[in-house]
Amino acid sequence: MELTFLAVMPGLLIWLAILLLPWRPWSTRESLDSQSPENLDLSNVTVLIPARDEAETISQTLTGLKNQGSGLNIILVDDQSTDSTVEKALAVNLNNLQIVSGTSLPDGWSGKLWALEQGRQHLKTPYLLLLDADIVLESGLIPTLLKKVQEDDLKMLSLMAHLKMESGWEKFLMPAFIFFFKLLYPFHLSNKPTSFIAAAAGGCILLESKVLEKLGGFSCIKDALIDDCSLAKQVKQDGHKIWTGLTHSAMSIRPYNSLATIWQMVTRTAYTQLAYSPLLLLVCTMLMIAAFALPIAALLQTQLDIIMIGLVILGIQAVCYLPTLRYYSMNPLYSLSLPLVGTLYLLMTWGSAFRYYFGKGAVWKDRHYN
Repeated sequence: MELTFLAVMPGLLIWLAILLLPWRPWSTRESLDSQSPENLDLSNVTVLIPARDEAETISQTLTGLKNQGSGLNIILVDDQSTDSTVEKALAVNLNNLQIVSGTSLPDGWSGKLWALEQGRQHLKTPYLLLLDADIVLESGLIPTLLKKVQEDDLKMLSLMAHLKMESGWEKFLMPAFIFFFKLLYPFHLSNKPTSFIAAAAGGCILLESKVLEKLGGFSCIKDALIDDCSLAKQVKQDGHKIWTGLTHSAMSIRPYNSLATIWQMVTRTAYTQLAYSPLLLLVCTMLMIAAFALPIAALLQTQLDIIMIGLVILGIQAVCYLPTLRYYSMNPLYSLSLPLVGTLYLLMTWGSAFRYYFGKGAVWKDRHYN
């Protein structure tokens, strides 16, 4: 009994800490949505979109920019697409759209960052909005972002796009993806100038062009696979204020309809999050087992006190997860799935490590990174 008690207590301590930490990593308070301001002159903003074989989404992404404001500049970098990405982009008939033909990927660069760097060479405005080719912005969001960075003296602002949560697998795994990201990179700490935490969400980032230029452009993070947080770290270390939050006003339209597609997305960078460290992988594994597997095992015991501890842990889990589910209008019963979801994400992390050591490394858009 004593050994069983000692086995389940770490899980209780983990979830009590998550619940009671003063920066509330489970909270959704860091949030920003379009305030639908009047039609503003956005000639001081350039939207930079890297696109590689994005024919299925690029039309919707560009259409979402039509109602942002007047004078908005848009640079789309065609990263050697083999489909009809360019044709679909031109068919939207956007004013001030410039298409840059991307060149071959140099050694030491990730594909997305090389595309962004090529687009940056054409930048002429004081503000730059980095936008993924599968993100659709609600009307008036860019003026809202611009207003916040100017009022709060921010040099970089990013929004965690609302991921698709329509298929069964998306509903099961995507809210937890954001929940776990916020546990790793607490937004409240990231937004504090005195904290060393730096978080960002790469799908939608607004920053001052001169700040990026001072850093040397995207070459300062040219080989980063987690490019958003890497850029946030560079900007924050340079002494600038950054801010990141959730939103309903930037929607990712890329579907993840199967476990295989979500598995591929997570394994691309999961081991990178652990700095390719076997020791950190071991620590992560022990924490995840304590947090998710052992509380379920406690319910299978015969001692009432052990069962009660297991129930308390699962209850705290649900309390912590519910704000995320409410934010995305999900059924609160999904909070009961967190132990299984956590176990799946642990397996994905191990899959990421396995691919790093025994496979071809990270794979994205038919490119391999080690």
